[in-house]
Amino acid sequence: MNKILVTSPLLPPLEDFIPYLEDIWTRKWLTNNGYYHQKLEEALCEYLGIKYLSLFTNGTIPLITALQALHITGEVITTPFSFVATTHSLWWNGIKPVFVDIDPATCNIDPNKIEAAITPQTTAIMPVHVYGNPCDTARIQAIADKYGLKVIYDAAHAFGVTVNGKSVLEAGDMSTLSFHATKVFNTVEGGALVCRDEEMKQRIDYLKNFGFADEITIVAPGINGKMDEIRSAYGLLNLKQTENAIENRRRIARQYRAELQNVEGITCLNDIEGVYHNYAYFPIFVDEEKYGMTRDALYDRMKDNNVLGRRYFYPLISTFADYKGLNSASPENLPVATKIADSVICLPIYSGLSEHEVAQVVNIIKK
Repeated sequence: MNKILVTSPLLPPLEDFIPYLEDIWTRKWLTNNGYYHQKLEEALCEYLGIKYLSLFTNGTIPLITALQALHITGEVITTPFSFVATTHSLWWNGIKPVFVDIDPATCNIDPNKIEAAITPQTTAIMPVHVYGNPCDTARIQAIADKYGLKVIYDAAHAFGVTVNGKSVLEAGDMSTLSFHATKVFNTVEGGALVCRDEEMKQRIDYLKNFGFADEITIVAPGINGKMDEIRSAYGLLNLKQTENAIENRRRIARQYRAELQNVEGITCLNDIEGVYHNYAYFPIFVDEEKYGMTRDALYDRMKDNNVLGRRYFYPLISTFADYKGLNSASPENLPVATKIADSVICLPIYSGLSEHEVAQVVNIIKK
């Protein structure tokens, strides 16, 4: 049996990519807001239903830049159930992360826990649309408005996700995206920062290019976060097949749900009414007592049978050395997140995964 990986990158047809490369070679403009960079920003705005987007070289620099652009300081309330880049972006900006627990139905930050974590030092909330499931953006915005806080969404998983026809990227003050090779839409490495107005986009574009406003003027201590022309062209091609890839992911998710629904001790997340999901991940949760096996034992059994799932997100960010000393990082403060992290396995899901391969994964779980 060949290895079934947890994901596999969506690649544009090589024969379609070669003419783009030839054009780039002819232009001899490889970076610094070139032709394909501009075209990809325009195409993404149209596809995602947003007005202002700035491309970046990866998905972490937009998080760091968003905090700089909004002058965030002090403390930021966030989730421990995410990829480490979410919290690392705060640390790099000298900001103290304050962890609150998550909602077991979505794995997103629990709005009911946010207010109790607010202090005079709190300046923002940084939620994550975990697995592409939209946060309760209305509740979070109401809290932010009440206390005068900014909201920056880590939307790394939420490419193309809409709620009642409206892009989830429009929530809050800013949203960040990742275009890493593992994502629904990828540019090999890449990312983007979505903002609300032209003036802020201009500030972001300054910040991602060392702070240069022109050849001799620096307006802020910026960073080098630019995406090059080759990955921009690659992204333009990949965007053409993203919608079909999401449909394939939806098919796989339906097959998993149908075949696992009666397996005692295994639960899945449900689709949310009114949401266009992108099926970026397919997590299952293992109840050791009901299933008769620990999550880690199932994970190892899958591996022994050449199925490489992922315990995503495990361990919690709050357990890492740089963060576990924070008062908010204690397991007693995060009982739901701790339980979810100890029971989750993300199953293989990607556009090219066959029904037969999904059945192989399911059969291992059923055994």
